[in-house]
Amino acid sequence: MIRLSHLTKKFGACTAVDDLCVDVREGEVVGLLGPNGAGKTTTMRMITGFMPPSKGRVSIAGFDLYDHPIQAKRKIGYLPEQLPLYPDMTVCKYLAYVAALKDVPAARTKAAVALAMERTRTGEVADTRISTLSKGFRQRVGLAQAIVHEPPVLVLDEPTSSLDPQQRYEVRELITALKGRHTVILSTHILPEASDVADRVVIINRGKVMAVDTPANLAGRLRACESVRLEIGARAAASAVSPDAVRESLAALPGVLDVHAAIGAAGIITARIDSAAGVDLRAEAAALVTGRGWRLLGLSGDSLSLEEIFLALTRDEREGGA
Repeated sequence: MIRLSHLTKKFGACTAVDDLCVDVREGEVVGLLGPNGAGKTTTMRMITGFMPPSKGRVSIAGFDLYDHPIQAKRKIGYLPEQLPLYPDMTVCKYLAYVAALKDVPAARTKAAVALAMERTRTGEVADTRISTLSKGFRQRVGLAQAIVHEPPVLVLDEPTSSLDPQQRYEVRELITALKGRHTVILSTHILPEASDVADRVVIINRGKVMAVDTPANLAGRLRACESVRLEIGARAAASAVSPDAVRESLAALPGVLDVHAAIGAAGIITARIDSAAGVDLRAEAAALVTGRGWRLLGLSGDSLSLEEIFLALTRDEREGGA
Protein backbone atom coordinates (compact mmCIF):
# COMPACT_ATOMS: atom_id res chain seq x y z
CA MET A 1 0.00 0.00 0.00
CA ILE A 2 2.94 2.35 0.80
CA ARG A 3 6.33 1.71 -0.79
CA LEU A 4 9.40 3.83 -0.06
CA SER A 5 12.30 3.00 -2.37
CA HIS A 6 15.77 4.40 -1.57
CA LEU A 7 14.23 7.59 -0.24
CA THR A 8 16.93 10.21 0.42
CA LYS A 9 16.80 13.87 1.38
CA LYS A 10 19.80 16.17 1.59
CA PHE A 11 19.96 19.75 2.79
CA GLY A 12 23.30 20.93 1.53
CA ALA A 13 25.96 18.75 3.14
CA CYS A 14 23.47 17.35 5.68
CA THR A 15 21.71 14.08 4.85
CA ALA A 16 18.42 14.10 6.79
CA VAL A 17 17.10 10.81 5.32
CA ASP A 18 19.54 8.27 3.96
CA ASP A 19 18.41 5.55 1.49
CA LEU A 20 15.22 4.60 3.33
CA CYS A 21 13.43 1.50 1.98
CA VAL A 22 10.15 0.42 3.64
CA ASP A 23 6.98 -1.36 2.51
CA VAL A 24 3.74 -0.95 4.48
CA ARG A 25 1.12 -3.61 3.80
CA GLU A 26 -2.58 -2.93 3.37
CA GLY A 27 -4.37 -2.49 6.71
CA GLU A 28 -1.12 -2.38 8.67
CA VAL A 29 -0.07 0.21 11.26
CA VAL A 30 3.64 0.99 11.09
CA GLY A 31 5.44 3.23 13.56
CA LEU A 32 8.39 5.33 12.39
CA LEU A 33 10.39 5.51 15.59
CA GLY A 34 13.37 7.65 16.40
CA PRO A 35 14.65 10.52 18.55
CA ASN A 36 14.08 14.15 17.67
CA GLY A 37 16.15 14.99 14.61
CA ALA A 38 16.20 11.41 13.30
CA GLY A 39 14.47 12.37 10.02
CA LYS A 40 10.90 11.34 10.83
CA THR A 41 9.11 14.56 9.84
CA THR A 42 11.22 14.91 6.68
CA THR A 43 10.20 11.37 5.72
CA MET A 44 6.52 12.11 6.35
CA ARG A 45 6.70 15.23 4.22
CA MET A 46 8.20 13.26 1.35
CA ILE A 47 5.56 10.54 1.66
CA THR A 48 2.79 13.13 1.30
CA GLY A 49 4.48 15.01 -1.55
CA PHE A 50 4.88 18.13 0.57
CA MET A 51 8.64 17.93 0.06
CA PRO A 52 10.47 16.36 -2.92
CA PRO A 53 13.21 13.83 -2.19
CA SER A 54 16.79 14.27 -3.36
CA LYS A 55 16.43 10.79 -4.78
CA GLY A 56 14.22 7.73 -4.44
CA ARG A 57 10.54 7.04 -5.08
CA VAL A 58 7.26 6.89 -3.14
CA SER A 59 4.31 4.73 -4.21
CA ILE A 60 0.85 5.14 -2.63
CA ALA A 61 -1.81 2.50 -3.37
CA GLY A 62 -0.08 1.63 -6.63
CA PHE A 63 0.43 5.24 -7.81
CA ASP A 64 3.91 6.70 -8.05
CA LEU A 65 3.75 10.00 -6.15
CA TYR A 66 5.89 11.84 -8.69
CA ASP A 67 4.54 10.35 -11.92
CA HIS A 68 0.88 10.48 -10.78
CA PRO A 69 0.79 13.05 -7.93
CA ILE A 70 -2.94 13.83 -8.00
CA GLN A 71 -4.03 10.17 -7.96
CA ALA A 72 -1.54 9.33 -5.19
CA LYS A 73 -2.47 12.30 -2.98
CA ARG A 74 -6.17 11.48 -3.24
CA LYS A 75 -5.34 8.24 -1.41
CA ILE A 76 -3.72 10.02 1.55
CA GLY A 77 -5.09 11.50 4.75
CA TYR A 78 -2.42 13.62 6.42
CA LEU A 79 -2.13 14.80 10.01
CA PRO A 80 0.94 17.07 10.20
CA GLU A 81 2.68 17.88 13.46
CA GLN A 82 1.37 21.47 13.20
CA LEU A 83 -2.40 21.10 12.86
CA PRO A 84 -4.07 22.79 9.84
CA LEU A 85 -6.99 24.22 11.82
CA TYR A 86 -8.95 27.46 11.38
CA PRO A 87 -9.66 28.66 14.93
CA ASP A 88 -12.64 30.88 14.02
CA MET A 89 -14.60 28.07 12.37
CA THR A 90 -16.79 25.56 14.16
CA VAL A 91 -15.76 21.92 13.98
CA CYS A 92 -18.64 20.96 11.69
CA LYS A 93 -18.09 23.84 9.25
CA TYR A 94 -14.33 23.24 9.20
CA LEU A 95 -14.76 19.55 8.34
CA ALA A 96 -17.27 20.43 5.62
CA TYR A 97 -14.76 22.90 4.21
CA VAL A 98 -12.00 20.27 4.24
CA ALA A 99 -14.33 17.73 2.61
CA ALA A 100 -14.95 20.20 -0.25
CA LEU A 101 -11.19 20.73 -0.66
CA LYS A 102 -10.77 16.97 -0.91
CA ASP A 103 -13.47 16.65 -3.58
CA VAL A 104 -16.06 14.85 -1.48
CA PRO A 105 -19.28 15.20 -3.54
CA ALA A 106 -21.65 17.83 -2.13
CA ALA A 107 -24.40 15.24 -1.79
CA ARG A 108 -22.15 13.15 0.48
CA THR A 109 -20.52 15.93 2.50
CA LYS A 110 -22.96 15.91 5.41
CA ALA A 111 -22.73 12.14 5.83
CA ALA A 112 -18.93 12.18 5.45
CA VAL A 113 -18.54 14.85 8.13
CA ALA A 114 -20.92 13.03 10.47
CA LEU A 115 -19.01 9.77 10.05
CA ALA A 116 -15.64 11.45 10.63
CA MET A 117 -16.95 13.07 13.82
CA GLU A 118 -18.44 9.78 15.00
CA ARG A 119 -15.19 7.90 14.50
CA THR A 120 -13.11 10.57 16.24
CA ARG A 121 -15.70 11.23 18.97
CA THR A 122 -16.01 14.92 18.17
CA GLY A 123 -19.79 15.04 17.71
CA GLU A 124 -20.30 16.74 21.08
CA VAL A 125 -18.24 19.75 19.90
CA ALA A 126 -19.66 19.91 16.35
CA ASP A 127 -20.93 23.48 16.79
CA THR A 128 -18.03 24.67 18.95
CA ARG A 129 -15.43 27.12 17.66
CA ILE A 130 -12.07 25.42 17.28
CA SER A 131 -10.28 28.20 19.18
CA THR A 132 -12.10 27.18 22.38
CA LEU A 133 -11.24 23.47 22.20
CA SER A 134 -8.71 21.69 24.40
CA LYS A 135 -5.53 20.30 22.81
CA GLY A 136 -6.98 16.81 22.98
CA PHE A 137 -10.11 17.80 21.08
CA ARG A 138 -8.09 19.80 18.54
CA GLN A 139 -6.02 16.70 17.87
CA ARG A 140 -9.22 14.70 17.36
CA VAL A 141 -10.43 17.32 14.89
CA GLY A 142 -7.08 16.97 13.11
CA LEU A 143 -7.69 13.24 12.82
CA ALA A 144 -11.23 13.89 11.58
CA GLN A 145 -9.97 16.13 8.75
CA ALA A 146 -7.48 13.42 7.78
CA ILE A 147 -10.19 10.75 7.39
CA VAL A 148 -13.17 12.79 6.18
CA HIS A 149 -12.63 11.69 2.55
CA GLU A 150 -12.13 8.02 3.57
CA PRO A 151 -8.53 7.67 2.31
CA PRO A 152 -6.97 4.20 2.27
CA VAL A 153 -3.69 5.62 3.64
CA LEU A 154 -3.17 7.74 6.77
CA VAL A 155 0.08 9.58 7.44
CA LEU A 156 0.26 10.81 11.05
CA ASP A 157 3.22 12.93 12.11
CA GLU A 158 3.71 12.91 15.91
CA PRO A 159 -0.05 12.49 16.53
CA THR A 160 0.24 12.81 20.34
CA SER A 161 2.89 15.51 20.49
CA SER A 162 2.37 18.06 23.32
CA LEU A 163 -0.66 16.21 24.75
CA ASP A 164 -1.00 15.26 28.40
CA PRO A 165 -1.01 11.54 29.37
CA GLN A 166 -4.81 11.23 29.34
CA GLN A 167 -5.08 12.94 25.96
CA ARG A 168 -2.29 10.74 24.52
CA TYR A 169 -4.17 7.65 25.70
CA GLU A 170 -7.38 8.85 24.04
CA VAL A 171 -5.67 9.61 20.72
CA ARG A 172 -3.89 6.23 20.77
CA GLU A 173 -7.30 4.59 21.29
CA LEU A 174 -8.65 6.42 18.23
CA ILE A 175 -5.68 5.34 16.10
CA THR A 176 -6.11 1.73 17.23
CA ALA A 177 -9.79 1.93 16.20
CA LEU A 178 -8.68 2.93 12.69
CA LYS A 179 -6.81 -0.37 12.20
CA GLY A 180 -8.17 -2.37 9.31
CA ARG A 181 -10.06 0.60 7.84
CA HIS A 182 -6.84 2.37 6.82
CA THR A 183 -3.19 1.65 6.26
CA VAL A 184 -1.39 3.85 8.77
CA ILE A 185 2.17 5.11 9.04
CA LEU A 186 2.85 7.29 12.06
CA SER A 187 5.98 8.91 13.40
CA THR A 188 6.77 9.19 17.07
CA HIS A 189 9.60 9.54 19.56
CA ILE A 190 7.36 8.20 22.36
CA LEU A 191 8.35 4.54 22.76
CA PRO A 192 5.18 3.22 24.49
CA GLU A 193 3.09 4.79 21.74
CA ALA A 194 4.80 2.70 19.06
CA SER A 195 4.45 -0.45 21.18
CA ASP A 196 0.75 0.17 21.82
CA VAL A 197 -0.54 0.92 18.34
CA ALA A 198 1.96 -0.34 15.73
CA ASP A 199 2.03 -3.79 14.12
CA ARG A 200 5.63 -3.13 13.10
CA VAL A 201 8.19 -0.46 13.89
CA VAL A 202 10.80 1.16 11.67
CA ILE A 203 13.62 2.36 13.90
CA ILE A 204 15.64 5.19 12.35
CA ASN A 205 18.59 7.13 13.67
CA ARG A 206 20.39 9.97 11.91
CA GLY A 207 18.26 9.34 8.84
CA LYS A 208 19.19 5.66 8.50
CA VAL A 209 17.00 2.60 9.01
CA MET A 210 18.34 0.55 11.90
CA ALA A 211 15.64 -2.15 11.91
CA VAL A 212 12.17 -3.00 10.57
CA ASP A 213 10.15 -5.64 12.45
CA THR A 214 7.61 -6.26 15.19
CA PRO A 215 8.77 -5.30 18.70
CA ALA A 216 8.58 -8.98 19.73
CA ASN A 217 10.76 -10.15 16.83
CA LEU A 218 13.28 -7.39 17.45
CA ALA A 219 13.50 -8.44 21.09
CA GLY A 220 14.06 -12.05 20.04
CA ARG A 221 16.85 -11.10 17.65
CA LEU A 222 18.66 -8.97 20.23
CA ARG A 223 18.11 -11.11 23.30
CA ALA A 224 21.06 -13.36 24.13
CA CYS A 225 19.03 -15.39 26.61
CA GLU A 226 15.53 -15.95 27.98
CA SER A 227 14.68 -14.74 31.47
CA VAL A 228 11.97 -15.78 33.93
CA ARG A 229 11.18 -13.71 37.01
CA LEU A 230 9.60 -15.28 40.11
CA GLU A 231 8.32 -14.01 43.43
CA ILE A 232 8.43 -16.70 46.14
CA GLY A 233 7.19 -16.76 49.74
CA ALA A 234 6.99 -19.30 52.53
CA ARG A 235 3.73 -21.12 53.37
CA ALA A 236 4.01 -20.03 57.03
CA ALA A 237 6.40 -18.15 59.25
CA ALA A 238 7.74 -21.44 60.59
CA SER A 239 8.75 -22.63 57.12
CA ALA A 240 11.00 -19.78 56.03
CA VAL A 241 12.61 -19.97 52.60
CA SER A 242 16.06 -18.55 51.90
CA PRO A 243 17.60 -17.05 48.74
CA ASP A 244 20.34 -19.73 48.86
CA ALA A 245 17.74 -22.53 48.87
CA VAL A 246 15.85 -20.94 45.98
CA ARG A 247 19.03 -20.35 44.00
CA GLU A 248 20.27 -23.92 44.51
CA SER A 249 16.93 -25.49 43.59
CA LEU A 250 16.35 -23.41 40.44
CA ALA A 251 19.93 -23.86 39.25
CA ALA A 252 19.30 -27.61 39.05
CA LEU A 253 16.68 -27.19 36.31
CA PRO A 254 17.87 -28.39 32.86
CA GLY A 255 18.88 -25.53 30.57
CA VAL A 256 19.55 -22.94 33.29
CA LEU A 257 22.48 -20.63 32.59
CA ASP A 258 22.32 -18.48 35.71
CA VAL A 259 20.10 -17.76 38.72
CA HIS A 260 19.84 -14.62 40.83
CA ALA A 261 17.84 -14.49 44.06
CA ALA A 262 17.43 -11.85 46.76
CA ILE A 263 15.12 -11.34 49.71
CA GLY A 264 12.95 -8.25 49.96
CA ALA A 265 10.11 -6.82 52.00
CA ALA A 266 7.96 -9.23 54.04
CA GLY A 267 10.45 -12.02 53.39
CA ILE A 268 9.46 -12.32 49.70
CA ILE A 269 12.25 -13.63 47.49
CA THR A 270 12.64 -12.29 43.97
CA ALA A 271 14.47 -14.66 41.64
CA ARG A 272 15.51 -14.47 37.99
CA ILE A 273 16.41 -17.48 35.87
CA ASP A 274 18.43 -17.04 32.68
CA SER A 275 18.33 -19.77 30.03
CA ALA A 276 19.43 -20.12 26.42
CA ALA A 277 17.46 -18.16 23.81
CA GLY A 278 14.32 -20.09 22.91
CA VAL A 279 14.26 -22.11 26.16
CA ASP A 280 11.18 -21.19 28.21
CA LEU A 281 11.43 -22.47 31.80
CA ARG A 282 8.27 -20.92 33.27
CA ALA A 283 6.36 -24.19 33.58
CA GLU A 284 9.33 -26.08 35.07
CA ALA A 285 10.10 -23.28 37.53
CA ALA A 286 6.48 -23.07 38.68
CA ALA A 287 6.30 -26.82 39.19
CA LEU A 288 9.54 -26.82 41.20
CA VAL A 289 8.43 -23.97 43.49
CA THR A 290 5.04 -25.47 44.28
CA GLY A 291 6.58 -28.94 44.61
CA ARG A 292 8.89 -27.64 47.33
CA GLY A 293 5.90 -26.32 49.24
CA TRP A 294 6.78 -22.66 48.64
CA ARG A 295 4.20 -20.03 47.68
CA LEU A 296 4.46 -18.83 44.09
CA LEU A 297 3.42 -15.18 44.31
CA GLY A 298 4.43 -14.08 40.82
CA LEU A 299 5.77 -15.53 37.58
CA SER A 300 6.56 -13.68 34.35
CA GLY A 301 8.85 -13.81 31.37
CA ASP A 302 11.24 -10.88 31.12
CA SER A 303 11.38 -9.26 27.69
CA LEU A 304 13.23 -6.33 26.21
CA SER A 305 11.25 -3.10 26.13
CA LEU A 306 11.12 -1.06 22.94
CA GLU A 307 13.35 1.46 24.68
CA GLU A 308 15.99 -1.21 25.33
CA ILE A 309 15.72 -2.40 21.72
CA PHE A 310 16.20 1.13 20.40
CA LEU A 311 19.20 1.75 22.64
CA ALA A 312 20.78 -1.56 21.63
CA LEU A 313 20.31 -0.90 17.92
CA THR A 314 21.74 2.61 18.05
CA ARG A 315 24.53 2.04 20.60
CA ASP A 316 27.19 0.97 18.10
CA GLU A 317 26.50 3.89 15.78
CA ARG A 318 26.62 6.40 18.65
CA GLU A 319 29.88 4.96 19.92
CA GLY A 320 31.33 4.88 16.42
CA GLY A 321 30.33 8.50 15.81
CA ALA A 322 31.86 9.54 19.11
